[in-house]
Amino acid sequence: MLKIYNTLKRQKEEFIPLKEKEVSMYTCGPTVYDFFHIGNARSFINADFVRRYLEYSGYKVKFIMNLTDIDDKIIRRANAEDRSAESVATEYSKAFLEDIKHLNVKKATLYPKATHHMGEIIEMIEKLVQKGIAYATDDGVYYNVEKFPGYGKLSGKNTEDLQEGARVEVNELKQSPLDFALWKKAKPGEPFWPSPWGDGRPGWHIECSAMSCKHLGETFDIHTGGSDLVFPHHENEIAQSEAATGKPFVRYWMHYGFLNIDNEKMSKSLGNFKTARDMFSTYSAESIRFLFAQRHYTAPLDFTEQSIQSAATGLQRLQNLFERLTTLLSAKTNGETPELSFKDYEKAFSDAMDDDFNSPKAMGVLFDFVSEVNQALVKHESPSLQFVKKAHGFIKKTAGGVFGILKIQAKESGNPELEDKLIGLMLTLRTEMKLKKDFQTADLIRNELQKLGIVLQDSKDGTTFKKQ
Repeated sequence: MLKIYNTLKRQKEEFIPLKEKEVSMYTCGPTVYDFFHIGNARSFINADFVRRYLEYSGYKVKFIMNLTDIDDKIIRRANAEDRSAESVATEYSKAFLEDIKHLNVKKATLYPKATHHMGEIIEMIEKLVQKGIAYATDDGVYYNVEKFPGYGKLSGKNTEDLQEGARVEVNELKQSPLDFALWKKAKPGEPFWPSPWGDGRPGWHIECSAMSCKHLGETFDIHTGGSDLVFPHHENEIAQSEAATGKPFVRYWMHYGFLNIDNEKMSKSLGNFKTARDMFSTYSAESIRFLFAQRHYTAPLDFTEQSIQSAATGLQRLQNLFERLTTLLSAKTNGETPELSFKDYEKAFSDAMDDDFNSPKAMGVLFDFVSEVNQALVKHESPSLQFVKKAHGFIKKTAGGVFGILKIQAKESGNPELEDKLIGLMLTLRTEMKLKKDFQTADLIRNELQKLGIVLQDSKDGTTFKKQ
């Protein structure tokens, strides 16, 4: 029985989806004005762990991650670089998708963009205005926080305390300092879309409400994001959505802990700001994922050189056993069957993950398994094929399938002989290009093969290749 800590209820609750064996899940994606940092990566990877484990448990998951492609930060970057906001958003949307793929984050069911949902956004704002919960001003449309009695139920904040702690209000058009923008009228030179309140663009919060309701329904199962989004972003999503639809918005809210660098909050002023892309040249995606899996998703995580190196070392133990089992699988060994209770390990793994996705405990189960299998292989150098299949399958489904921390594809090539034939075909094509003096295409073939780990060696006798 899966239990999830629900931020809304401040307790663990049994997970019961709206539809049997189906899960609707939304996670806040990036504002695409720059490369995302390693703290964002923790949120994306933890959401991936949750999604993968749900699928491992037999659920069909509809997973939506939005892209905020119009925002103040995007406009500021565009102005600073003298280009359009659209070109900034396009560049960093592409970079985001490249980087999460590198981190082995499974592709979302859909990556909706704010600019593609202006109709849904405007329609939701119209409902709020018609109900008297939002009001138009000379500079846009604002949500009246005092009109929503449940405001603060996610974050635990109340409007009285927020009013007392509010800064001096600089926008006299707002009825209250707490009211937030649903629609912003365009300033000269800014991108805009037509609306009943004038040309402009949406506020940040309304985008997620409109997109999640569009693709998952007015009530859906799970909404995830970093702890920094609880207030005001997720609080405002609830206020907007529930006021517009009259229905509960999200049933289970999950929030991920902060990531620090060497015990300090990551910031550009401290010089410790690290993008995920910065990390790729030094650390493997599998090591980063392994490090994140060793800490419960709600707890803060300290990213240090020592912690990532330790993760890489621990990961290698798993990888080594997996590769050894892969070799034994290919050899089709047929010796004795060591005594090992696979069902006990499967249950222990599921029990850990069913307890609010307790990945550190689940990783402990995996390493107990690694130790016992290694001991069995010392006693039985040529174990039965049945044993090898079960051990290999368990690691592949858990470490590989749930946590995505194994390098599987390169080690489990389906047909090495076919690979060599295809490489040979590429070499023949390259030779023909050189004879035709099309050296640009010949060099392109060499460079692309090198990216795949295939190094060409030219000599007077022809071209050979070596796999790195």
